[in-house]
Amino acid sequence: MKIQRKSSKRLFTDFDGPLIDVSERYYQVYIFCLYQVRLPQQPIVAMSKAEFWSAKRAQIPEWKIGWESGLTLPGQTEEFAELRRLTVHSESYFKYDRLHDFAIGALERLQAHSFDLAVMTMRRQKELFPVLEQFNLKRFFAPDRIFCLSNDYCKTGDTRDKPKLMEKAIATLPIADQQWIVGDTEADIIAGKRYRVTTIGILSGIRNEYQLALHHPSAIKNNLAEVVDLLVQTTS
Repeated sequence: MKIQRKSSKRLFTDFDGPLIDVSERYYQVYIFCLYQVRLPQQPIVAMSKAEFWSAKRAQIPEWKIGWESGLTLPGQTEEFAELRRLTVHSESYFKYDRLHDFAIGALERLQAHSFDLAVMTMRRQKELFPVLEQFNLKRFFAPDRIFCLSNDYCKTGDTRDKPKLMEKAIATLPIADQQWIVGDTEADIIAGKRYRVTTIGILSGIRNEYQLALHHPSAIKNNLAEVVDLLVQTTS
């Protein structure tokens, strides 16, 4: 029987939200789709970035965002929502993503306090690995602590796919005395609860506090720096 080394403290972190700010990418895709779908001379009223991001974080449906922006002709909201779905993860828009200012400092503190760090994301390998290199993040995550989708994976929905990643992590990683997952969506909370990993919602991503609270995480914090404060205090 294989004896696994015990790791006393482990944190799984989502990528987009806790570490990466995707708001500009999402907004640029919104603007592109809005102008692609509108007819010539059709009046539209584009939301400001703040208005748009507030709507996204409140989980306002894509069709309603399109409607409120002026796409009120038959079929336009459906076309807008589908075009957005096809565009938001396209390679040309990932250049708008930014590393949160607090991310590196938070990860360094976690390492200094001997946390075993793992990243768990719905990004595909081709969408994740270049960004890990770009921001020099591989120093925080060993190769066997990187959990993402293969390039040919057929997505079925984040709330179904993320628990599969957590299942793989629990099956392959050494046993830990304490484990947490931090993420900005209900998928992270569902994955954690299914495998008895303590869940922490984070407000630096695509859900607001109300939407996260609906899924009853153990805690909700503004950003990863606050999560580190909580974990260091809890485990000291």
